[in-house]
Amino acid sequence: MKKTLFVSLLLVFLFGYSEAAKDVVVKGFQYWSNETYTRVAVDLSDDIEFTQHSLSNPDRIYFDLQKCILSPKVAPSLQIEDGIMKKIRISQFNAETVRVVLDLQELESFKVFIMENPYRLIIDAFGKKRSGEAIPYKKPGKDAARIKRVVIDPGHGGEDPGAVGFRGLMEKDVVLSVGKKLAAILKEKYGMEVILTRNKDVFIPLHERTAIANSRNADLFISIHANASRRKAARGIETYILNWTTDEESMRVAARENNLSLAKMKKVQSELQMILDDLERDNKKGESMKLAYNVQSLMISSLTQDYNQVIDLGVKQALFYVLVRAEMPSVLVEISFISNSEDEKLLSQKKYRDKIAEAIANGVGAYATPPKLAKKPSDNI
Repeated sequence: MKKTLFVSLLLVFLFGYSEAAKDVVVKGFQYWSNETYTRVAVDLSDDIEFTQHSLSNPDRIYFDLQKCILSPKVAPSLQIEDGIMKKIRISQFNAETVRVVLDLQELESFKVFIMENPYRLIIDAFGKKRSGEAIPYKKPGKDAARIKRVVIDPGHGGEDPGAVGFRGLMEKDVVLSVGKKLAAILKEKYGMEVILTRNKDVFIPLHERTAIANSRNADLFISIHANASRRKAARGIETYILNWTTDEESMRVAARENNLSLAKMKKVQSELQMILDDLERDNKKGESMKLAYNVQSLMISSLTQDYNQVIDLGVKQALFYVLVRAEMPSVLVEISFISNSEDEKLLSQKKYRDKIAEAIANGVGAYATPPKLAKKPSDNI
């Protein structure tokens, strides 16, 4: 076995990965964490199969990635010490297996799944400090102070332009403009702290965007996108929450944003049912729905004041990678169809983009400050 492993690794060094048994390359790993949550992402060159195991004394969980070769550039370990994990270790266990070991401190539970484009093994670990907490964000209060920190995610970026209009307008540029304006309004008008997942034209993997929100203990997560369709006449505005769906068009939108085929999207949806089940248990679905309805209604009511052909496509649900395992109310907003010539014209105008940003901000404000209930008249009057 040692001789086989030596030969496999030698092939990697001498000839690269293509001749090394055509195995998947484990290219590296990274993590994000706060006091109750740690996300580990293992970078892969392709899809994999894996097994998971746990051991005690000392406590640890490990994952055997099958038919994999570890890149020689990967560091063998990384110290974490965040209260949940002590350390991450990674090694070539045998000729066809890479082992990832998480040395634990205080672990309540964990979830594991594969993300694509690019491929990642995602491990979400939750600390015991979460015990008894339904959700990590504050319950609705009397004023906007309950929403202190918002993460805004302008979709796509860098090597990923997103959808491109007939005149060449790129989704990545449109949503970055809207995201920056939204951030400014939330800061100035509502006094909220705002974090942008990107503030320039760079590519950020979907799993990293969610991890930024979780690791920074955000109260809300808003991902901004421009829609596209094969039907050039399609236009309108819609807001999504994460959930299972049978609606073909919603799955098609999610497939495009996840950079998957529709067939693959349907398969992924069934595989991630365990994550969708969590939405019901910790109430994120209900709060996300409230946020979505506030954002959608304010966008429509605001834009229809100045623009005649704004179509309300409503609040919908689908499985978007960027929303998976967000630990706070989260929505994905499709601000118009860049594939429609009229919508593309509008999206190219700063006035229209700013109007959208203002409407989304007002939707966040409406969610943060629920209407006060009228006092019941006294019987003594």
